[in-house]
Amino acid sequence: MRFGIVLFTSDRGITPAAAAQAAEERGFRSFFVPEHTHIPVKREAAHPSTGDASLPDDRYTRTLDPWVSLAMAAAVTERIELSTAVALPVEHDPITLAKTVATLDHLSGGRVTLGAGFGWNTDELTDHGVPPNKRRAVLREYVEAMRELWTREEASYDGQYVSFGPSWAWPKPIQPHIPVLIGAAGTEKTFQWIARSGDGWITTPTETDISARLELLHKIWADAGRSGAPRVVALDFKPDPDKLARWSAEGVTDVLYGLPDRSTEEVLHYLDRLSAKLAALDLP
Repeated sequence: MRFGIVLFTSDRGITPAAAAQAAEERGFRSFFVPEHTHIPVKREAAHPSTGDASLPDDRYTRTLDPWVSLAMAAAVTERIELSTAVALPVEHDPITLAKTVATLDHLSGGRVTLGAGFGWNTDELTDHGVPPNKRRAVLREYVEAMRELWTREEASYDGQYVSFGPSWAWPKPIQPHIPVLIGAAGTEKTFQWIARSGDGWITTPTETDISARLELLHKIWADAGRSGAPRVVALDFKPDPDKLARWSAEGVTDVLYGLPDRSTEEVLHYLDRLSAKLAALDLP
């Protein structure tokens, strides 16, 4: 089981570069950041944790660009995985986003993972021209099209939402396969999407009892004929040895802990305490 950090970025507090560097120095294996391009003031979409239009955190309105953040982090680190929890690919041009992700993977030495969401904020998606009831289909085409650009010398794609003729696009990612993880509620619908088009699941902050969901994910994965096992990234709040041991046995591969939106000094103290707690655990 690997331990990582997720920083809900904002224009306050510690920078992504400083946080990623500190996390790598303390032995954390991955560094994740989120994405929201903007938050419409007037919304019909309810936030998953509040159940209405209110936001649980004002950082939703202050989120930094994830790819600029990860590029800054890549420049001051050597080993830590660079990922998103979660990015919203359908809010971008897929050809341009494929170039951004490939460039970051190329320059970072093959350290990029794409954590993607379908987008709970359907009002935000609407401003980007994405039909809310088609967001899963749009994301599937975006991922398929980007994989064509990442892997083929002459790439093309002909879909309902993405279409381009034979094209050259470099750099190619260093990794032969950029992992795509889906951050969404652990439902049968989500797991069917992952089994068909993804590489793993990122849990949501409101999901704490995930045993039954993990069993369902592995069943759907196997039924789809996928080899191996999906990667499972679980969000956690406080290290508990019994829970972590159970998660490990059930197939959780990574556990993420969130950083507070505080000063650099305060975050470094938090990371010191967290890394000491994790190092004291006797886990597989």
